[in-house]
Amino acid sequence: MICAIVGPSGAGKDTLIAGAKSAMPELHVVRRVITRPTEAGGEDFEGVSQGEFDARKKAGEFALSWEAHGLSYGIPVTQTTGQAVIFNGSRAILEQAKRVFPDLRVILVTAPSAVLAERLAARGRETASDIEKRLQRAQFSLPEGIDATVVCNDGTEAEGIQRLLSVLQPVRT
Repeated sequence: MICAIVGPSGAGKDTLIAGAKSAMPELHVVRRVITRPTEAGGEDFEGVSQGEFDARKKAGEFALSWEAHGLSYGIPVTQTTGQAVIFNGSRAILEQAKRVFPDLRVILVTAPSAVLAERLAARGRETASDIEKRLQRAQFSLPEGIDATVVCNDGTEAEGIQRLLSVLQPVRT
């Protein structure tokens, strides 16, 4: 089973993924490759230069890759096998992801705009203009034909993690 967690910036995807991993040690969380300095914080990712990213993409090292917010993101092929694999993806690549992983499960993590704005401001990585662009993009719909289970992450961290775990429970059976 491979599962894509998608949703707008600030919805809490990384927090929920980390909480699910803690509760479900059998869950393999893909460590994405991103053209952002590793010290930028946030999720556990491999930071690389654009040149290195492009070379690795050309060499076929990514099962999926995409660009968003001026950065390149990659899902390494080597991390997409196993019983229970989960990755933080992009709504824009779901059609491609379904072609690569026909049995892909999609979980859409959402939160109200005010919550997203507050979380984006708190993490301190974006300017006010960047936050506004991310909030506008939060309205982005899933591609036609892509079904997703929705997890509303508008409460406490523990509540959000529990909501995600309830969706992931079939993985354990």
